[in-house]
Amino acid sequence: MRNSAIVLLISLLIVSPAVFGSQEKFDKGKLDDLLHKLDINKKAMFGMVISKNGKTVYENYIGFASVKDKLPITKLTKFRIGSITKIFTASIIFQLIEEGKIKLSSKLSGFFPKIVNAEKITISDLLSHRSGIHNITSDKDYPKYMTKKKSKKEMLAIITKCKPDFKPGEKFSYSNSNYLLLGYIIEKITGKPYREELKTRITDRIGLKNTYYGGKIDIRSNEAKSYMFELGEWKEGPETDMSIPHGAGAIVSTPKDLTVFITSLFSGKLISKDSLNQMKDIRDGYGRGLMIFPFNGRFAFGHDGGIDGFISNVAYFPNDKVAVSLISNGIHYNFNNILIGILSIYFNLPYKIPDLSAKEFKIETAELKKFEGKFTSKMLPLEITLKIKEGKLFAQATGQSEFQLTSFGETEFRFEAAGLTLKFSKDKNGKILYDSFILNQAGKDFLYKKQIVKK
Repeated sequence: MRNSAIVLLISLLIVSPAVFGSQEKFDKGKLDDLLHKLDINKKAMFGMVISKNGKTVYENYIGFASVKDKLPITKLTKFRIGSITKIFTASIIFQLIEEGKIKLSSKLSGFFPKIVNAEKITISDLLSHRSGIHNITSDKDYPKYMTKKKSKKEMLAIITKCKPDFKPGEKFSYSNSNYLLLGYIIEKITGKPYREELKTRITDRIGLKNTYYGGKIDIRSNEAKSYMFELGEWKEGPETDMSIPHGAGAIVSTPKDLTVFITSLFSGKLISKDSLNQMKDIRDGYGRGLMIFPFNGRFAFGHDGGIDGFISNVAYFPNDKVAVSLISNGIHYNFNNILIGILSIYFNLPYKIPDLSAKEFKIETAELKKFEGKFTSKMLPLEITLKIKEGKLFAQATGQSEFQLTSFGETEFRFEAAGLTLKFSKDKNGKILYDSFILNQAGKDFLYKKQIVKK
C-alpha cells in the first residue's frame, strides 16, 4: 500500500548526481550524527540496517514504538511494511510457477471470472501492474472502511464492481488490487491461508523470526504504532485492518529481516535465477514485484511501502551485494532525502548534513487567515486549498489528504515530509502578497495563483 499524500508530487525514487564512491569503509560517526539530528529535532522515528554480503555493517534505531508509553524503537521492534509485501507475494507466485502449478500466461478468469476482462488479464499483468484493474485504495470510499475487518468475499466484491482503467497490457498503472488478487490466488492454488504460505515458503526457509502476516498492533509484542506530526507533536495514525491489504501490504517485519530477505532473494535461496530475472524485467520503472532505484551511477532493486503512518524502503545493490532497509513509523522530513543522506555517507560521497534545528515561526491566527484560499497553477493540474485548522495552516491538493504546513518565516511554509515549500512574496514596500505563491519541490518551482471568488 502507498501513502500518496506524503509523496504529493514526486515519487520515492532515490536519485542523485552520478558520482562513484567506495563503501568498504564509511564514516559511521557521520551516519550516527545524521540520525541523531533527525531524532533530537523530531524529524523522524525509524529503524535502519545496512548489510553487505549478508552481514550487517550498520544499524541504528531512533524514536518511539509507542510515544505515549515512551517505548523506544529497538532492533526487536516490528513495523508494518506496506507495499514491500508485494516482493514476498511475487516470490511465492514464482515458486508456484516453478512447481508447475501456474504460469505467467495463466488467465485471471481461471480464478476470479467475474472481474471485468478476467479472460484477458494474465498473472504477468497482475505482477507488473498492467491489468487495468482499478486501484481500490484510490477510491474516495476506501478511508471509510480501511480500519474495519473485511472478508475475502467482501474485498472481491469491491474489486469486481470497479470499472477497469484501461485494457489489459495496454500500460503500467500501480494498483494494489492486483496484489490482493495474487494473494487470493496463492490461497486458491495451495488451499492454505496466505499467512501459512508466507511462513512455510519464506520466513521459515530463511530464518526470519520477526516477519509475519500482521494483525491488530500490539505494543506488548514489540509492534510499533504509527504517527503523523501535527500541531507540533506526534499524533497516532489510523490503523488499517490487515484483512484489507492482504497480499498487497499486510506483512509486519524488521529492518534486519528485510535485508536478510532481499539478500536471500538475490542469492537464489527462494527462487531460481530465471524467476528472479522475470521479477527484474523492468518496464516503466516496475518489474514483477520489484522496482528499480537509480543512485549515483549505481542501481538497486527493491520496493517502497506506505500504510497508515508507516513509510518503508528496502533496496539491494546487486553489483555491491549491499542491502539497505529503512522502516519509519513517523516522518516529519523528506523520506527520500533521508535515504539519499544515508546512502551518500555509506558510499563515501560528498554530503553535508543539513541544519535540522530551524524552529517554527509563530504567526497569529488573524494574520494566518489571510493566506487561506484555493490556488491553481498553469504548470500543474493540482488545485491546492489552504485553510486554517486549530490555529495552523493546512494544505490539501486535489484527490489527496490534507497536511499541516509549518511556517519558517512570515512568507514561507513547509511540508517537510515531502520536501515541499510554499513561498509567498512581498511588494517593494514589504507588504505580503497573498494572491500567489511559489511551490518548490524536488528543485522545481511552480507558480500558484489564488482563484477569485465571485460574489
